[in-house]
Amino acid sequence: MRRLLVSSEQSLDGKLFVPFVALIYLSCIKKAMQKNKLFGKYTLQGLLDQFDVIECFVRPGRNMHMGEITKKQQELYEVLGIVPPSSL
Repeated sequence: MRRLLVSSEQSLDGKLFVPFVALIYLSCIKKAMQKNKLFGKYTLQGLLDQFDVIECFVRPGRNMHMGEITKKQQELYEVLGIVPPSSL
């Protein structure tokens, strides 16, 4: 583990908490991938890369606008049981 250069105990708590939450999310995604047998087609990083290209635009004083979701991304959302962002 790298040194955590922080100026307060509160900063240390935050730097430890964020990776902990990220690991919980990754664990949930991995479990869903195993349940739906997606490891035959994707690695965990490969699946995350599929979703990484979805763009999100935010302008001050306006609503958030999501970029287009491809058919492949739509199918992955459905397989994982997640409501796609454009449908929210």
